Amino acid sequence: MSGQTILVVDDEPGNLAVMGEILADGYKLVFARNGSETLAAVVKHRPAMALLDIGLPDIDGFDLCRKIKQIDATHAIKIIFVTAYTDMAHETAGFEAGGVDYIVKPVSPSIVRARVAAHLSMVRATVLEQSYRDAILMLGQAGHYNDTDTGAHIWRMAAYASALAQGCGWDAESSARLELAAPMHDTGKLGVPREILCKAGPLNEQEWAVMKTHPQIGYDILSKSNAPIFQLAAEIALRHHEKWDGSGYPDGLSEKDIPESARIVALADVFDALSMKRPYKEPWAIERIVEHINAGAGKHFDPKLVSVFSEKLPELLEIQSKWSTAE
Repeated sequence: MSGQTILVVDDEPGNLAVMGEILADGYKLVFARNGSETLAAVVKHRPAMALLDIGLPDIDGFDLCRKIKQIDATHAIKIIFVTAYTDMAHETAGFEAGGVDYIVKPVSPSIVRARVAAHLSMVRATVLEQSYRDAILMLGQAGHYNDTDTGAHIWRMAAYASALAQGCGWDAESSARLELAAPMHDTGKLGVPREILCKAGPLNEQEWAVMKTHPQIGYDILSKSNAPIFQLAAEIALRHHEKWDGSGYPDGLSEKDIPESARIVALADVFDALSMKRPYKEPWAIERIVEHINAGAGKHFDPKLVSVFSEKLPELLEIQSKWSTAE
């Protein structure tokens, strides 16, 4: 049994028995014969799905669907109408009420199983995606817990990175994945003492040695997951302080030995950092930032990426403006 609960609603005991035979092997089933029993079952059992008959004795199935939606504020319960009404008007009304599917009686066992499995699979995918996003949010914020960066920095920087990736020819899906991975680039700062992260003046040699451990720490944390999003985040965490001319850390990689993901995030991170007010500096004017990034072409930054930055600057400034308004 999958552990997922399905609520089956029908005023005919024979129809409930049929649905029970079709689904009992794969799911935990709860039955209701009218609207009041249905709403009570929704509150008590919180089913993943409800299979609703339309012609119930005390309430129209469409109205019942709307009442379930009111109880289920997150719309986690997927509703499929199972009914003898075959006309288009009833089917349309079902979707307008909030149903995700419409099955006509007499039901085909294979169709019922397939439709139920498909919609519950989408539920699981949605839950999994939200879990990833929650983990990304927590790791991104954790990396700056003892730092002076604001939470907005990591998400604004990630939006810059996505725009730059698209300018480098990345497709929409890959750019979106980079935008999710980028906020975790400084996860390794969890291993750096607060007094170093928050020091207002320059770091001494010993402090720099500690600071330079954070890419490896971040990689060690993030690489524990085999999920592509965290593998990408681990790659970025390890390499976002490498420089095009080989003068970066932790390993002094140069040019295209540095993953493009890390090259993009490095530029996006510097652009945002220079735009921010920090305890030790005021925000730089955009002209000064552009001059600094252009001067870093072939040294700190990939020259091709600097060209993309220039082309994308209006879009980056628009992103910056939107975030400033949001803050």
